Amino acid sequence: MIAEAVIVAKAKRKPPDKSPGTWKEPKKFLVILAHPDDPEFFCGGSLARWAGEGHHIDYFLLTCGDKGRNDENKDIHKDDLSKIRDKEQRAAATVLGVKSVIFLDREDGLLIADLELRREMVRIIRQLKPDILITCDPQNLFASYGLNHPDHRAVGQAVLDAVFPAAGNDLFFPELLEEGFQPHMPSEIWVSLTRQPNVTLDITDTWPLKIKALKEHKSQIGDPHEFEENMRTEHTKDSTDDNPRYEEKFLVLTYD
Repeated sequence: MIAEAVIVAKAKRKPPDKSPGTWKEPKKFLVILAHPDDPEFFCGGSLARWAGEGHHIDYFLLTCGDKGRNDENKDIHKDDLSKIRDKEQRAAATVLGVKSVIFLDREDGLLIADLELRREMVRIIRQLKPDILITCDPQNLFASYGLNHPDHRAVGQAVLDAVFPAAGNDLFFPELLEEGFQPHMPSEIWVSLTRQPNVTLDITDTWPLKIKALKEHKSQIGDPHEFEENMRTEHTKDSTDDNPRYEEKFLVLTYD
């Protein structure tokens, strides 16, 4: 309990420095989210910026997106839809400069933040050893589009539960040691899709790349022109349609 209390004390719920999102040396990022297209929607502008600055970014997506249907693709079988969304996600990641996309291939809509899923999160954290870990906020029941997807909340809970106390502690999931995965603790956790941000990044410069990447998700966005026009309205309240400014917000935890 004493050791755990020390770790808790070191977690700071504040920006890592005066220029959050900026590092002097290349960092390794791991983005763990639920569905194909989540990374681009939640933080695509920031990811494009970081990739452009030379940081290494990997995706670990928990579901295959086999239930992401709308009226335009309602006749597509879920197995075929899963293959389509895999291809779309890889194309979108390439646009942003992401190095790899790994799928856990769980069924869409059925994620539960249980011990099995937590073990998977610990395994991938120990395997890829990220400096910066990105996920989403498990407390966010409501999003701008209405009710937040339960998979979003489940993945956020599983990831945060994996970070503390398990990822950096060899007494948790000792079977992973037998697989060769040594304890590892990311230095920063960036929580997206949150209503309690402490970091706001201006992504105006990389907004076009975010939109280009999102337009690769053809099975999800409908008419691409209408989609882009709708997205353009997401500019900050202190900017205009003629001179828009765009932001992405995070809750950042740092571990010194």
